[in-house]
Amino acid sequence: MEEKKKFTLDKINLILIAVGVVIIVIGFLLMTGSTTVDEFNPDIFSTRRITVGPMISFFGFLFIIFAILFKKKSK
Repeated sequence: MEEKKKFTLDKINLILIAVGVVIIVIGFLLMTGSTTVDEFNPDIFSTRRITVGPMISFFGFLFIIFAILFKKKSK
């Protein structure tokens, strides 16, 4: 007989975790930019790099925690 393996996380949990990883990657991409090797570049202190990018990444990590704990309502 063929037994079906029961995983701890359902398909919906894995999809939500993937969405959370994409949110984190977007946050890290918002934090990137040019470097200041030869001359000072004030863009390294922009709001996008210091505030927006880290907040989006943080919300992505929180979303992954939610995705792991998410339980589908049974009928």
